[in-house]
Amino acid sequence: MALSAAPLPVSRVGELAVQREDERWLIRSLWGYGAVGIIGGAPKCGKSWLGLDMALSVASATPCLGRFPVEAPGPSLVFLAEDALPAVRARIAALCAHRGLDIAQLGLFVITEPALRLDLERDQQRLRATLAALRPRLLLLDPLVRLHRLDENSAAEISSLLGFLRVLQRTYELAVVLVHHASKKQRAQPGQGLRGSSDLHAFGDSNAYLARRQDHLVLSLEHRSAPAPAPLALDLVSLDDGSATHLALRANTARQAGACLRERLLAQLAHSASPLTRTTLRARLQVNNQRLGEALSELARGGLIVRTPKGWTTSNTQTTPPPAPCAEDTPEQPQCTLPL
Repeated sequence: MALSAAPLPVSRVGELAVQREDERWLIRSLWGYGAVGIIGGAPKCGKSWLGLDMALSVASATPCLGRFPVEAPGPSLVFLAEDALPAVRARIAALCAHRGLDIAQLGLFVITEPALRLDLERDQQRLRATLAALRPRLLLLDPLVRLHRLDENSAAEISSLLGFLRVLQRTYELAVVLVHHASKKQRAQPGQGLRGSSDLHAFGDSNAYLARRQDHLVLSLEHRSAPAPAPLALDLVSLDDGSATHLALRANTARQAGACLRERLLAQLAHSASPLTRTTLRARLQVNNQRLGEALSELARGGLIVRTPKGWTTSNTQTTPPPAPCAEDTPEQPQCTLPL
């Protein structure tokens, strides 16, 4: 019997579009461009604050957590199923107060429908229409458990819902961020502790996990197509009057990150037989251009590296000792030292 269906479209691999470096990230090192994934963690660990920080950063083109630059700014769309609309506005207003942003000018949109069910055809169609009208860069859905009535432990049921979200991502070229709870069981890898089907962990192109460690929170990141940065310690902070609440990197975390970058930069140059260009160093170290420039300048001022016509290389004469080893690489130091 002859086949009547049209063949699937194919292309030679050499004819596929090449992804530029500036198309790789939505939020550099934190969330991939057009990535789907999960912000996971136990209750009261700052998951919603992180999701809103990401959405606000994309909408305002300001660095997420004050550190991660936005590479592809644009509108953001959020739905917080567990917060009343005045509470949603209050959270976003607090973030805006911290960054000095005018909330009235933001391209940050909130779905105001009382309930959204992603397992219902009617709500799926309405969400599609909303995305087609707004064309956001990022869609935040918080939390997943309030967005369906499926069996979370059923791979068949959950995979169908995740498949719908993947279609949205590909159709509208947007990042999809799901907030989801972790189970009470301790697992070796944060992603293995997500509640429900293991398909949830496998689903993510970029994932962010929050965990409480004594007096602070720890943020761990993972990416399907890029190395993950070291875990970060964050605090949920505000002014004395309780305003401008936001997640912030601990001060020692920011200092450690700078020292680690300088150490990694020196290692790259020391093990290279020829000078390395700034573009090459940026690609290898997975760091934004501003931070790389600051590290290069500091090492050059200390006489540890020099710039040649062919790029950067180590100096034969060192006027200052090399940077101290990264805190997270020192055996006696705990692996996670950053608060959330």
